[in-house]
Amino acid sequence: MATLLHIDSSVFPVEASSSRSVTAAFRKTWEEWYPEGSVIYRDLAADPVPHITADAWSAGYATPNQRTPGQSAVFAARVKLIEELEWADVVLIGAPMYNFSIPSTLKAWLDNVLLLGRTAGETPSALGTPVVVVASRGGSYAPGTPREGYEFVQNYLEAVLGDILGLELDFIVPELTHAPRNPAMSELIPLYEASRRRALEEATAKAEELAERLTA
Repeated sequence: MATLLHIDSSVFPVEASSSRSVTAAFRKTWEEWYPEGSVIYRDLAADPVPHITADAWSAGYATPNQRTPGQSAVFAARVKLIEELEWADVVLIGAPMYNFSIPSTLKAWLDNVLLLGRTAGETPSALGTPVVVVASRGGSYAPGTPREGYEFVQNYLEAVLGDILGLELDFIVPELTHAPRNPAMSELIPLYEASRRRALEEATAKAEELAERLTA
């Protein structure tokens, strides 16, 4: 039975969120392929995971008999998040750009699941798992644009998800999402609409591609 780990981090509901609408399109297609499959869903805006603490961090580098009761309790919560990542056949992440970076709730999730000697290191436990990241943003930070140097979402996630966790990483990038709400960007609305259509099409196509790969 195929398992999808679906993580949303936008603070907005689906009708007002570009990242959520695109992850929803991916998930809809995925569930059409796997109606009996398993979906682990985490809405980090509605139900955030704890930010990493000294106990949660240090417990990861101590043996079970060395941990204090407090360390054991918080580490158990980390292990649950790690196991969800390890169980997943495919990971889907909504990662909108807020102030040039990812939401702090998504950073908290990453801090919890990144554990040297298990998910990170010489043999990462989720090595090769496909992950699709919907990296929406209000403007454009594509190569050659004036704000190219302010793009800290894809660069960061490539390092953590790809290089450290060893996941097989793909990005879908809906951009110019502020155009319909910002009068100064009104001339960019056609480009925004094209980007949105392309992102939805890519989400559907990517879900089908990964589903086909798993059934092959």
